[in-house]
Formats: sequence, C-alpha cells, structure tokens
Amino acid sequence: MTVGFYSPLPPARTGVADYATALLAELRRHGRVEVAPRRSSVALYHLGNNALHAGIYRRALERPGLVVLHDAVLHHFLLGQLDESAYIEEFVYNYGEWHRTLAADLWRGRAASGSEARYFEFPMLRRILERALAVVVHNPEAASMVGQALRPAFFSSSAPPVVEIPHLFQPPATLPSESAAARYRQRLEVDPGAFLFGVFGHLRESKRLIPVLETFAELRRENLRVALLVAGDFVSAELERAAAPFLASPGIVRRPYLPEREFWLAASAVDACINLRDPAAGETSGIAIRLMGLGKPVLVTDSPAVARFPEDACVRIAPGVAERESLRQSVRLLTLVDGAAVAIGQRGAGHVHGCHRVEQAGTRYWELLCEYCT
Repeated sequence: MTVGFYSPLPPARTGVADYATALLAELRRHGRVEVAPRRSSVALYHLGNNALHAGIYRRALERPGLVVLHDAVLHHFLLGQLDESAYIEEFVYNYGEWHRTLAADLWRGRAASGSEARYFEFPMLRRILERALAVVVHNPEAASMVGQALRPAFFSSSAPPVVEIPHLFQPPATLPSESAAARYRQRLEVDPGAFLFGVFGHLRESKRLIPVLETFAELRRENLRVALLVAGDFVSAELERAAAPFLASPGIVRRPYLPEREFWLAASAVDACINLRDPAAGETSGIAIRLMGLGKPVLVTDSPAVARFPEDACVRIAPGVAERESLRQSVRLLTLVDGAAVAIGQRGAGHVHGCHRVEQAGTRYWELLCEYCT
C-alpha cells in the first residue's frame, strides 16, 4: 500500500505544516507514504482555511481520498480563491437559491470576514464532502459542523463517515533547559518577578488580541506584576494598526513569527499561554496542545472545540460579553494564587500525554487509511 500525502510542509509558516511533518514521520513507521505522488493506493488530503491549500483542494475534488479538515470552515479560503460570480454560485450550491442575496451581501462585506460571525456560520463544505471518502476532524465542534453540512436539505449524495482523531502532540527531541528559558526571558527584558503570558501564532481578529491587550493594560495599571509576549505575524494591516499603541506599552514584549527552535524556547519561558478563538472555525489549536503538553496552563475560549479537555486541565474563558471579565479574573487567579498555574499545567500535560501522543494519532490514521486502500 502506498499512501499519498498532500499537505503544506515547512518552510510554510502554518500550524498545519508543523502537524503534517510530525504525522508524516509517524505514518512512515507503519508503511510507505509519499508526498504528493501522481498515483497512490489511497490519498490523505490536509485542508485548512487559507490559500496554501488551493492545489490540495482541487486535487481532492478530482481524485477522492480521505480529507483532514484542520478548519471546519472553508468560507474564507473560497473567498480568496473565487471571483464574485463564482463565489455567489458556490454559496448557492451550498445553501440554496434562496440565499443568493445573502451571498452577494457577504461578498461586498468580505473585508470584515475575519471577525464577523456570519462568515463562520456558513462553512461552505458541501463540494469537498461530496467527494471525500472519509473526513477526519480533531474535536467535537468540528464534527458537529461537518454533520450540519451533511444535512439532507443541502446534501443529497452518500455521506462520508466523520472520524474524530485528537490533534497530535510531538515535542522536540530535546526541550530547552530551565537555564536556557531563563536566559531567553532576560533577552526579552521581562521583569524577573513578572508572571509572563504568551500569545503565539498568526495574529488575526478571531484570536481576540485587542481585548487581551486592553485587559493587560488595565491590570498593569493596578500594579499586577504581569507581562505579555505577543509572538507572530499579523494577518491584517487593520488589526496591526489597532494593536500598535498597546504593543508599545510597558510589559508588552513583541516578537515576529518564531522559527521552530525559538518557539519551543519561548514556550518554555512563558508561565502561561492565552489561546482564544471567537468566532471559531472548528479548529483545534496546535499551539494550545503544545503548551499544555509542556505543562503550561492555557487559557482557551469555552466552546465545544475544547469539550474533550478536562475541566481542571485548562482555563476556560467565557465568550461574548463576559469575555473581558472572565479573562481578567483568570489572569489574576493564575498570577496571585500560589500553585494554581502549576496544578492546572500539570493536569493539562497529563491529558495531552494521555490522549494526544503522535503515536496514537499515527495508528488511528493508518488504520483508517487501510480501510480505504484500493
């Protein structure tokens, strides 16, 4: 059996590329896997909500295989791939003729698609689901979103099975030492007594960066000894402009996209990670899994996407109007209550090492691939 493996890979700056690298190595422990071959016994397509997946998406439509939906919303991907006429027709194909006016309205307002909930409420999955042999997702929210797309009102062909495989965790062969992490904090000029939080990855509106920055500004005015590392590239110029005044404030440390080695160094140096998603695309954050795996407490938006995390293994932040106060109180809890951060981090690490190990994911993928081998 030869598995065809289709995914962005490094040096692409994307969590999917990091995930795919780890999974590819693990699958090769089970059998023959080739990257983007012309022919294979079964194909595994990794899809996400950005332009890096354009060629993979087209091939998955032409030559059906197993599809991994790293995002259960492909709306933004299609907004970037199609012109106005094709986008409207694709929307109608997904949701019916009676939504044509809505499609035109969404096209006109697409500049706000990164933060407006309507774009996340219409995943636009029908075409890929009609061709997929099976669909892999990483959490219950994504499974539910795919299930909604498979409703008879919009989906008339034979429905592919939806399989949940938890997002994998694979640390580097050697983690940074405590002394290396301490030196990195010194390089960042973090107050030695400050509790350091980190925000990592592509900086987009849905990661709630502005509310996070505003909350930290308030807490520092109250003389709470906290600092915030913001590491990543901005997705939109508008968000970067809005964040600029806060990023220049005391206690805020700014770094661009971190290469893999520095990422693990920074992850080891922070005391906690903030990883919010609202609106969400049904994704499981690889950054959240990595930081939890290191034993760092992670603050996540409370949603079905994190339903598999034990209640005491992370810090859940309420979405919507309660978000700001929930975040404020959670930061205070981790900073001021002795032992709270360590205890939550340890329970998070226990969960990740028990349910998200790369070996577990690789075995489940291989078994599924074998079912569809021709």
